[in-house]
Amino acid sequence: MLNAARDGAAATRIHARHDGPLRLLKTLYPEGTGIAHAVLVHPPGGLVGGDRLDITLDVQAGAHLLVTTPAATRFYRSNAGEAAQVVHAAVAQGARLEWLPQETLAYPGCIARNEVKLTLAPGASLFATEVLGLGLPAAGQPFETGRLLQHLEIAGQWLDRGWLDATDKALLDGPCGLAGHRVLGTLVYAQTDALAEAEALLTDSRALLNDVPRSGVTHLAGPRSAVLLARVIGDEVEAVTLALRRVRALWRERLWALPGSDPRIWAT
Repeated sequence: MLNAARDGAAATRIHARHDGPLRLLKTLYPEGTGIAHAVLVHPPGGLVGGDRLDITLDVQAGAHLLVTTPAATRFYRSNAGEAAQVVHAAVAQGARLEWLPQETLAYPGCIARNEVKLTLAPGASLFATEVLGLGLPAAGQPFETGRLLQHLEIAGQWLDRGWLDATDKALLDGPCGLAGHRVLGTLVYAQTDALAEAEALLTDSRALLNDVPRSGVTHLAGPRSAVLLARVIGDEVEAVTLALRRVRALWRERLWALPGSDPRIWAT
């Protein structure tokens, strides 16, 4: 569990508690003390059947927490039931969260569940990304067996949930699904107020992705909330990841007036 709180000097301080191998590797402040960059590490390197990782993030009022990982999350072949990673995050009034893990890799034969459930209080906002690669095509191991449940949710604002099953050829290979591609990238921004600059952001975001086939950006507007969603489908994790990072940089600069630079750990 990570608890991020703002102290009297307007700095974000983190208190971490863990049970098991998943832990906070380090906390960095490359953007100043107001924004804490937390690096989570899972030393075993992946999950097998029967494993479960629970990650709880509590971002208190006025704090700004960025959470990332130094390596991919790997769901290995399962011989003993389901492997699960479940993230719950609560973002309090005026707080900001950036959930920016490295990619998730679903190995052939995995039985996995990948859940991210986020809750925003009034005046809070967040970024979240997920890049999912099915199989290991570069190693000659296509996703021919296995299944993974992908659940991405911002309570009361947006829900994306579905099984990606190796036997579901209509989804994996059909024109209304992944059309034969095996990497799916998602970037979402959410806040609890209307987004006045949504149309300009959509136009500029789509221009950024002009050279990226199978990409799209949309705005989901509610009476008291706004969600921006970018999606990219491709064949290589790196290409999909870089496309989404470009969009995230634009949104971070325009929506939060903060640099769009990547977390330092990604460059190591």
